[in-house]
Amino acid sequence: MLLGFDMAPVLPKRRAEVAPKTVTDAEVDVPAGRPTSESNLPSVLSVAQLTRRITALLEEGIGTVWVEGEISNLRKQSSGHSYFTLKDEHAQLSCVLFSRTASGQRVELQDGLQVQLYGQVSVYQARGQYQLIVSLIQPKGEGVLQARFEELKRRLAAEGLFDQERKRMIPRFPRRIGLVTSPTGAAIRDFLQVLHRRHPGLRVVISPVRVQGKGAAGEIAAAISEFSRDTPEIGPVDVIVVTRGGGSLEDLWEFNEEVVARAIGASSIPVVSAVGHEVDFSIADFVADLRAPTPSAAAELLAADGAELITRCRSLLWRIGRETSGLLENLRASQRFLASSVLFREPQRRLDEARQTSDRLADLLQDCMERRCDKLGSAIDTAAALLSAAQPARRITHARQIMVSLADQLDAHVSRRIERDTGRLERVRAALSALNPQATLARGFSITRNAAGKVITAASEVKVGEALVTQLAEGKLESTVEG
Repeated sequence: MLLGFDMAPVLPKRRAEVAPKTVTDAEVDVPAGRPTSESNLPSVLSVAQLTRRITALLEEGIGTVWVEGEISNLRKQSSGHSYFTLKDEHAQLSCVLFSRTASGQRVELQDGLQVQLYGQVSVYQARGQYQLIVSLIQPKGEGVLQARFEELKRRLAAEGLFDQERKRMIPRFPRRIGLVTSPTGAAIRDFLQVLHRRHPGLRVVISPVRVQGKGAAGEIAAAISEFSRDTPEIGPVDVIVVTRGGGSLEDLWEFNEEVVARAIGASSIPVVSAVGHEVDFSIADFVADLRAPTPSAAAELLAADGAELITRCRSLLWRIGRETSGLLENLRASQRFLASSVLFREPQRRLDEARQTSDRLADLLQDCMERRCDKLGSAIDTAAALLSAAQPARRITHARQIMVSLADQLDAHVSRRIERDTGRLERVRAALSALNPQATLARGFSITRNAAGKVITAASEVKVGEALVTQLAEGKLESTVEG
């Protein structure tokens, strides 16, 4: 919109016979050119007073406007402020873009650029020059609503309201859905028809609001906040759906208002936005945790298809059965291997056999010693007889020497035999100890079984929540699988 206006100063009629009268700031409300009741003299305003009056007239009478033209005489200051002139073939207008506003603009100012500006008409009082304080810039030809849409989108994106990190997962199987929409539109019929066709038992709580017209954005934001607060009157919902049918940018504008975006961002419950058709995008779509292209698509995303679920469950059951059969076959093969292994075959029986072997070796040692002793005894008797028959003293001495030597040999032989048999016995005992499961437990290992007493050898053999019993060297532990 191109706005032009003229400012012609209103001067008091000059009267030669009357001297002018100056006024103070306190008398500024007296209209210029009107004589006072006391002196019947005209009021003379100071430059500052007149400028303030002009400023008030412009700001109150015109306020914020859209104006278009060509940029010229652009000056960018080190402070970040930009000063330029907006002109057309008939007039020109001084403009200022302050740094706090410039950071949010998507249009780069340059001389000769045709633009549309939105701002406040005011007066730079130090120079007595009226100007436009710019708050929004868009290329010439771009719609006002589209410009507002882009400006709000940039600002909310800069705040991080569109970031994927802050968005939450939509429940896969919601039990209760909060629906914010018009109760008379086609969107609610499409949504409920698809929802109940796919999942007839799914509950929907509808918060009826206006979805178009002045004040509708406030109703939409209030409904989202009410669902998010989990009030006793409504009860808890698992997901909130904000929806309406398609339309023009003006029809969908209420879903581009900042109050709706803030309500969606502040919601403690995941929000699905299904506004308009697939080609329509709103600010609510960018802020919501999930955007559905249409109301019907939102219903399909939230309601699981019963036949599809049954097929999926059957597939999973078949897969579980197949993997269970394979696991059981592997366990049977492992069991057969362990049963055929000498190291793990009946350890108690092998221990008993080792004990019997030890006893047998002890008996053999005892027999050997007794036979040796008998043989030595016979030799002593023979020697004694010979000794008594010839030279007893010398033969006795000789026999004693032989006896001592034989005794030493016997002791040495017995000691060696005992050491050898003792070593064999210790080796057998060590081998048995290594095969003893209790010794393995004493070294810090443990044996874990499930409730049926089956030994667990892999994490895949258990499931979350299953009770387990762990055998230690001393005592047992009972536990439950958490993960």
